[in-house]
Amino acid sequence: MKILSVFGTRPEAVKMAPIVKLLAETKGVESRVCVTAQHRQMLDQVLDLFHIQPEYDLNLMRDNQSLAALSASIFTHLDPVVTDFKPDWVLAQGDTTTVAITSLLTYFHRIKFGHVEAGLRTHDKWQPFPEEINRRVAGVVADLHFAPTEWSKQNLLNEGINESIIKVTGNTVIDALKFVAKQSEPEEITQLTTTKLKTKKLILVTAHRRENFGEPMENICHALVELAGRGDVEIVYPVHLNPNVQGPVNRLLRGAEHITLLPPLDYLPLVHLMRHATLILTDSGGIQEEAPAFGIPTLVLRDVTERPEGVAAGTVKLAGTKSSRIVEEAQRLLDDESAYAEMSRAANPYGDGHAAERIVQALLES
Repeated sequence: MKILSVFGTRPEAVKMAPIVKLLAETKGVESRVCVTAQHRQMLDQVLDLFHIQPEYDLNLMRDNQSLAALSASIFTHLDPVVTDFKPDWVLAQGDTTTVAITSLLTYFHRIKFGHVEAGLRTHDKWQPFPEEINRRVAGVVADLHFAPTEWSKQNLLNEGINESIIKVTGNTVIDALKFVAKQSEPEEITQLTTTKLKTKKLILVTAHRRENFGEPMENICHALVELAGRGDVEIVYPVHLNPNVQGPVNRLLRGAEHITLLPPLDYLPLVHLMRHATLILTDSGGIQEEAPAFGIPTLVLRDVTERPEGVAAGTVKLAGTKSSRIVEEAQRLLDDESAYAEMSRAANPYGDGHAAERIVQALLES
């Protein structure tokens, strides 16, 4: 069986890595990896961490590239790869432009497509943008849907997908997280935490999503300034390289007391920094799944989430992007021990760390 795994961003690489590593060890499978490098630098450090050497590297990242230009590049550069390798299956994960275009290309070639992390929905095509439509496109094309939870499976059933091609696997991010958490803590994190956190609580922030560009990002920054004013917290914010994030963050937060701005962190130090956090504020999808594994209450800086399992389980809470609401929710968790304990003890609904095994087994049985 010939299987081509395609991914282009750091979150995709993290979640595909356990599958790629297992496929490489599986008898009767010829596994190859193609990276679009939709995000170059952030992708490469995950490839190094998991010791993955792609057979194909399309290297498509360009500064300020439009979604249309990126889509066209993926079509024209991935097409020869598929023609050359002639895979039986193509796998892609999640909801990026890489995923949507890869799924369409497999359809054009009449090749089977497996969608990892299938069935996530907000049912609002503008939130998150463009991810909600990307994953719906992939869902229309997929021949096997690897749903991380029963909730995501139900979304697919509601859309008329045959139950026989939906496999509930858990989320591969938990597989990856278990691997990374066993690695030694990087010196940069040990040094940061020992110098910054002697008497303070760490609030870890990640905010970079496209729908939060503009006023929402400024609101988030204003909330962080107010929270930092408490004096008993240290806010650490690894800042995404996108100028729509760098601009307002540097203008509003640079030099603020009790706020430490960092360049984007590699995945290994990010995971270890997460373990030190008292509270996480994020608009990321993956961190909503990762933080509960460490028992860290997480406020989601969005109005809707395609991962409501965490909300239902009590591990995360939607806080939106209004400054007053973010501050209110954060203050409650920082000051109310019972509210904090309730979130930190909630069970992680996203899996047991064996998702990759279930996915590979489903491919072998297909």
